[in-house]
Amino acid sequence: MITVNDFNGKVKPDWCPACGNFSQLTAIKGALTELQIEPKNTVIVSGIGCSSNLPEFIRAYGFHGLHGRVLPVASGVKWANSDLTVIGYGGDGDGFFEGTQHFFHTAKRNVDITYIVSDNQIFGLTTGQASPTSEIGFVSKSTPDGNIEKPVNPLTFGLAAGATFVARAFSGDPKHLTEIIKRGIQHKGFSFIDVMSPCVTFNKLNTYDYFRKRVYKYEAKDLKDFSAAYRISEEWGDKIPIGIFYEIESKRYEEMDPVEVEGPLVTHPIYSVKDEDLEELV
Repeated sequence: MITVNDFNGKVKPDWCPACGNFSQLTAIKGALTELQIEPKNTVIVSGIGCSSNLPEFIRAYGFHGLHGRVLPVASGVKWANSDLTVIGYGGDGDGFFEGTQHFFHTAKRNVDITYIVSDNQIFGLTTGQASPTSEIGFVSKSTPDGNIEKPVNPLTFGLAAGATFVARAFSGDPKHLTEIIKRGIQHKGFSFIDVMSPCVTFNKLNTYDYFRKRVYKYEAKDLKDFSAAYRISEEWGDKIPIGIFYEIESKRYEEMDPVEVEGPLVTHPIYSVKDEDLEELV
């Protein structure tokens, strides 16, 4: 029987007190526990940012990589051993700035991984610059006169890219967050979860109170309805929906690759290359 304590890491989180990343760490551990997935069968890949330190704080296999390069590494892990549960984790700057093209292609390929973005609408690690999801008019160190760029909508982008599971959660509701992550892990294909996660130190606009007054739980009538999912994903302002917006079954990359269909790469026999093989190749 797997318990939450089995996922407790030796290093304690060093995030700012009340940071939304704490509840996401708890939710990830809770979801893995409820699904009875062992730490040895779990891999968490991150990029750069405050949130991206998470692999250091959980007892599982982890890889702390380069800025924006979460998904290529996570995809490589999944392709090497498709039996593993692979979770990509990072921030909005990491995922929607440096990592935009990787997000698009991983969603398009429908790689069977769960991608969780801690979206605090600011660059926190570098002490408070506007991020791709910062609202117009947002004042920060990099936008002292207010942000003039239209923010990225992660959900519509994920839908347009081809993600087969698209959801949003709020770190101020850990029980709901745990359920969303659990559903994302269970989904067979690329799962994208955007988590509204207030930065208590550098973002004084998008606070817990800001979201508590606005978020409401959305119940989709038909999770396969792309148009309905796209419309609700565009809702932002006085009301902000959270929940699962879209989920369909579609062929995964691992099911279509002629090598992967033979089973996880780690189970394939290793062949030595002979001189005659090289001569034929040349």
